[in-house]
Amino acid sequence: LQVEESAVSLWNWTVTKHTGAVISDEQRAKLRFVACRLICLCEGSDPPEGTIRRQILMSMKTGKGWIDIGKAGLADGFLENAMNSIEKLYAKLHKESEGETDIQVHRADVEKSLFKVLSYQAESAVAQGDFQKAVMCVQRCKDMLMKLPKETCYLSILCYNFGVETYEWKRYEQSSFWLSQSYDIGKMDMKYSVGKEMQAKVLRLLATTYFEWDCSLYLDKALKAISLANQENLHPAGFFLKVKILLKSGASDEDINSALAEFTHLEMSLDFCLNTAKLLLEHGRESVGFDFLKSVPERFESSPDLGKITLLHIEFLLQNKRELLAKQKIEEVIIGHYTGKQLLPEALNQLHIILWDRAAKHYEEKSYSEALHWYNYSVSFYTPGQIDQNLAKLQRNMASCYLHLKQVDKAKEAVKQAERCDPNSIFTKFSVYKIAVLENDTDKAMEAVIEMGKLAEKPSEHEDKLRVDKNTGSNLLSLAAQIALENDQQIVAIKALEYLSEHLQDCRQLFTSLKCLVRLMLSKIMAENAEKRWVSLKSHFLMVDMLFKLSHKKLAESFTEEKFTGDMRILEAHWFRKVAWNLAVQFKDSPEKMRDFFVLSFKLSQFCPSDKAVLIAQKTCLLMAAAVDLEMGRQQVTPSEQTELFSQALQHLQTCKEVWKVLKLTGDFSKDPTDTLLLLYEFEARSKLNDPTLHNLMESVWEQPQIEIKTLEIIASLAMEPPARYPVLCKKALKSALNLHRKQAVIDAVKFSKCLHSLVNISLPTGLTDLDTCVLQEVWDYFEDALSVVSITDAYPEMEILWLMTRAWNTGIFQYTVGKYKEAEQWCGLGMRFLNHLGSLKKTYE
Repeated sequence: LQVEESAVSLWNWTVTKHTGAVISDEQRAKLRFVACRLICLCEGSDPPEGTIRRQILMSMKTGKGWIDIGKAGLADGFLENAMNSIEKLYAKLHKESEGETDIQVHRADVEKSLFKVLSYQAESAVAQGDFQKAVMCVQRCKDMLMKLPKETCYLSILCYNFGVETYEWKRYEQSSFWLSQSYDIGKMDMKYSVGKEMQAKVLRLLATTYFEWDCSLYLDKALKAISLANQENLHPAGFFLKVKILLKSGASDEDINSALAEFTHLEMSLDFCLNTAKLLLEHGRESVGFDFLKSVPERFESSPDLGKITLLHIEFLLQNKRELLAKQKIEEVIIGHYTGKQLLPEALNQLHIILWDRAAKHYEEKSYSEALHWYNYSVSFYTPGQIDQNLAKLQRNMASCYLHLKQVDKAKEAVKQAERCDPNSIFTKFSVYKIAVLENDTDKAMEAVIEMGKLAEKPSEHEDKLRVDKNTGSNLLSLAAQIALENDQQIVAIKALEYLSEHLQDCRQLFTSLKCLVRLMLSKIMAENAEKRWVSLKSHFLMVDMLFKLSHKKLAESFTEEKFTGDMRILEAHWFRKVAWNLAVQFKDSPEKMRDFFVLSFKLSQFCPSDKAVLIAQKTCLLMAAAVDLEMGRQQVTPSEQTELFSQALQHLQTCKEVWKVLKLTGDFSKDPTDTLLLLYEFEARSKLNDPTLHNLMESVWEQPQIEIKTLEIIASLAMEPPARYPVLCKKALKSALNLHRKQAVIDAVKFSKCLHSLVNISLPTGLTDLDTCVLQEVWDYFEDALSVVSITDAYPEMEILWLMTRAWNTGIFQYTVGKYKEAEQWCGLGMRFLNHLGSLKKTYE
């Protein structure tokens, strides 16, 4: 009993809070749910009539509450409970009835509740998409209308609402059913009908449903429905829909005129008439449309909005490519403007839009004279000396047309007028800038760019209305740089680019602008013939360099830009690094510029993921940069310049080593020559810098088992290449190379001879007589090595044999001059041993 009382109290409290928005609809539904469930739990085996009636009411209200908040699935259980309770109530009342009269009274009482529950179940079914259940529930309600005629209006509107919902869901078949049911139910009892206006509204939506479902298939049904609607209640919407259906069906002009005539006496607004004319003209019914349009002014003679009719007339003349007639109409309006028949401000603004649109269309088609014609129409509505920002924009547009027509003086005059009307506009400054660039007035162009930069940072309030987006100022600066480039004014272009980078907050837009400028410049360079291309590339280097350094700077800064995602940064970095690489290759005749672009390509690649392809590119960039530095260092430059170049090369090589270390982890690089190149480049740089760590570097080299002969020979050569002078290292490298030559399965006599030649040269300098015995013995062994090879092959070059013979003989002579007769005999004898291996030259030297 206490639970039941609490449940009733909760229910009553919820009802009292229905007004005043104390609780939300969903909270109310939940409270009703709790109260209703508690009441159901308290139900006994034979509850009294009052308790059952209360359960019916509470279950119905709770179910309806769930439906109203869009949770129809929760309503079904409560509505089913209500239905069961109604059956219990009927059975109880029937049992307690004393006669037929009582039974009829009780049945009528119960049927009202049953009707409500069935209608709620229909609502729930429609909300859940259960069409069949909804139809069954509505049919049961419909069958009960004979006994409950007052519910006719309610059921008709309920079906209309179902029709609206299913129409919005584009379930046209279901919608047409519900709307037909609504109309039929509305006719069942005229006393309790929804009225003619509502019936017409139902029929109009039914016609619309047929029209949108499949006009070709249900055209007759759509026309029948709209005709019935118009019979029920004439309404402009019905008139418009009928015309629309007739147009879609391809009806003749005569049929459409008949439909229009039906509504001549109907009160319609000017806008409605204009929409009807527009509908006719949009469907290509020019004759009917223009005739109808001509009849409209008669109906609205006193309306101040008559200008709208003229505007529509002009618009459709233009759309139908009847420009001459449109111009005549516009000229009539201009005359009227100065003879007391001005358009209302809204209509005049609309006319300006039409004129500007037509001018813009001709501008895009490069018909600049025709564009000016339309802009001049617009100018005609302004009084001399009038100050207006739109007039400034108009003058700027005209200036652009004059520039295309090469009429610079007229363009300057138009810009002067724009400055008078709107001097602080970035667009006006841009127009000034364009003319200055075309006239090669660098000072004025620079001044205009500076003003544009300031305005881009702090746009004026009125200008925001004119902007396509918030980045218009940056777009104009980007375009300014482009125009300067096209006219070979790099200094001005760089200034515009500087402002662009300072004021452009959107990284995506900045990189789009930078890429456009790079493409523009490169296309301009590549358009030159082969001879001029290099000259053009050199002359534009300043701008190219600026663009790429700016790109690198902005990529680094972009990490703080939330909208510029990591993927975007990577894409931009890839684009710029690849173009920088290609430019480095293009600068093959300018080592310094080549080096700079390889370094720039490497720096840009650091913003990309370190995958194998990027690592290979980084390694190559750094190797190329080091190679270029070494090459420039070999040229005749000052010692300080050499030191700087060789030091720079070492820095590139150190970074390259780190990249190479990571790269080798990604796959097999056993055939890659990078290790050798790194060694040779580093040896050359350190040797020419007289680096004390050079010997430490070489200690690791001598320990390498797989070092190649060629590498050792190059090291030997570099060790003695000025300003380097390391004879000990040179000699050691050559000895290692000679040992490797000996170990070959088949000795290459030519390569062996060259290596031995170099080793003898550095070990036995020409002209020296006071030689250490150990040195002589070492050199003697080299000669013996040569004889051993000469004796087993005919491939040993004869001139090398002759050279060895001569060196041995001369060494003997030098020994003889210092009184070392035994050594002299030995060396001369050694020379004589080579004589036997000479070919054609043997007789000459015998």
